[in-house]
Amino acid sequence: MGATIAVLSQKGGTGKTTTVRTLADVLRRRGLRVLAVDLDPQGNLSDYFDVPPEADPTIADVLMDRATIAEAAHDGVVPANLTLAEAELSLAGKMGRELTLRRALGSVADEWDLVLIDCPPSLGLLTVNALVAADDALLTAEAQYFALQGVEQALEVIDLARESLNPELTWLGVVLTIADMRTVHSREAQASLKEHVGDKLFATTIRQSIAYAESAERAVSILDHRPDLGADYEALADELLDRLDRT
Repeated sequence: MGATIAVLSQKGGTGKTTTVRTLADVLRRRGLRVLAVDLDPQGNLSDYFDVPPEADPTIADVLMDRATIAEAAHDGVVPANLTLAEAELSLAGKMGRELTLRRALGSVADEWDLVLIDCPPSLGLLTVNALVAADDALLTAEAQYFALQGVEQALEVIDLARESLNPELTWLGVVLTIADMRTVHSREAQASLKEHVGDKLFATTIRQSIAYAESAERAVSILDHRPDLGADYEALADELLDRLDRT
């Protein structure tokens, strides 16, 4: 399979980290070797996977050439913490800084069927590194009024990465998350996105529920905590594999 997907959003609170965690869970249970890379200094993905806070090395060590991706992978998760913010500052003065993650992931290209990168909720150097390292980009957007604006801003960064550093990068589409389709507001947000991005909008929407916060707090997959909600991600995984042209 060998695909690397950068999962990004222009802002926080769009279900991005939950999407990475749960897609990894779904695809692993289908027998795929999935590496999850936490590229957010907040380390929420690492917490969600219950990686110990003292886990060492981390993605910051990888970016600073102090460790390899293989050394930093803890049970299929490359964790992050606040030291990643320091690493990003250090990267700013490094030659070829945008290629750092790409080079690091190249060393394990044959060991994983899929690499999912949880980008920070901003469009800075770490996100650019993810897009340069990725084969594909996946956007998450909350079902609310400003969703389209956030998608357009993220697409500008994707285009920039494609034009200058990664011409093979493709955009898989946008997933509407934290959606309550019973409300007019969510339905209007969905219609607006559909009008502007067409088939790039995934048919699957991820339903809003407090259960996601509960499962994150307990470091338990939503597939086990609330299988009925996990069905949304099962459907999303089907669509994702179809768009990747893999079964």
